[in-house]
Amino acid sequence: QLQLVESGGGSVQPGGSLRLTCSASGGRLLSSSIQAWFRQAPGKEREFVALIRWRGGSELYADSVKGRFTISKPNGGNTVYLQMNSLKAEDTAVYYCAVGPQYETNHRLYKVWGPGTQVTVAS
Repeated sequence: QLQLVESGGGSVQPGGSLRLTCSASGGRLLSSSIQAWFRQAPGKEREFVALIRWRGGSELYADSVKGRFTISKPNGGNTVYLQMNSLKAEDTAVYYCAVGPQYETNHRLYKVWGPGTQVTVAS
């Protein structure tokens, strides 16, 4: 059974950077699968951050992170990264990686999730 594990969260000052890692194991992913990052702040709904095709390419970003975050997947590996630069207080949330079969930003369409990693941006 496919399992996802996030790492790389932590606390950082505004303007700082973090790199999140999502490692997949225990299952077979189709090259057509979609790997995505979502986040959820306290009292708010889970929201889309970025996605990429499992075979690489076709990156898509939420407007709120465009130009600051970069999603990437090295060829041949089972790891997806989210490089987060110029972090703002409003980026504070639990960040989740997920895998789904469709090129979609709706979190309800994603069936496999990691446990999440906390990102806190504060001075």
